[in-house]
Amino acid sequence: MTEAQTPVETTEPLVLSEDFRSGYIAIVGRPNVGKSTLLNHLIGQKISITSRKAQTTRHRIHGIYTDADAQYVFVDTPGFQTQYKNELNRSMNRVVTSSLRDVHVVLYVLEAMRYDERDQEVLKLLPDNRPVLLVINKIDEVADKGQLFSFAERVSQDFKFADVVPVSAKLGKKIPELRDTLRHFLPEGGLIYDADDITDRSEKFLASEILREKVFRFTGDELPYSTSVVIEQFKMDKKLRRISAAILVDKEVHKAMLLGKKGEKMKEIATQARLDMEKLFDGKVFLEVFIKLRSGWADDARTLRSLGYE
Repeated sequence: MTEAQTPVETTEPLVLSEDFRSGYIAIVGRPNVGKSTLLNHLIGQKISITSRKAQTTRHRIHGIYTDADAQYVFVDTPGFQTQYKNELNRSMNRVVTSSLRDVHVVLYVLEAMRYDERDQEVLKLLPDNRPVLLVINKIDEVADKGQLFSFAERVSQDFKFADVVPVSAKLGKKIPELRDTLRHFLPEGGLIYDADDITDRSEKFLASEILREKVFRFTGDELPYSTSVVIEQFKMDKKLRRISAAILVDKEVHKAMLLGKKGEKMKEIATQARLDMEKLFDGKVFLEVFIKLRSGWADDARTLRSLGYE
């Protein structure tokens, strides 16, 4: 079990069914359709950061859900970028395309009643040699649910989907139904990960993502896209996690924007990040956060590799 994984509280070991199934499922779609929120609900735990801003997810993250009948390994991917602004965006698109080659099933996520050229660009990437499920998200925002059928029919004219499942990731509606539908498309097989694993990512990685999420939530529209997070130190001191993190910024002016008046914004970012880390890790966290200038980091392939981008 990796250091990020929290044991499920059970008194008895999980007994797998005779026709147990397991496999990898990619979650793809344009930015801001709710892929990360969907992943978090599918596994019942928050491991992927969410924001109202587009392009929040930058890395490939495995989220794992296991019950007596199946193990689902969900692969959350960045939103496919249709505007190639820098090397970071190109790296994110490579993650999307490579993920589609390595999975058993694909979830193609759309916002209910919204389907445009950005969604069609992602549609062109979908494989024709494995099942693709159309997941219509944000159905809670549609007053007349009868419109969903005609919407699904319109989208299905452009691709032959194995099934269509409407959900509300925000409210957690129809999530069990989506898992049940998915199970039929997974191959028979044993456990890929331990039954109590929830992700393949380390606590160090999850800590950096939590801090990056708070930068997205507490700053303006442009600043988050010019920042990244590096965990410079992650140590266990008995049950206390001591974490030292740096927020990388592209310009000197961004430092002041992050700090806020008398450093209040930076304090709020760090406090909220620490509270989320303590909740996820189920233990106390001592968090130090610094701001560092690294101009041009998002267009430097070497820097991106050092930050864990593919």
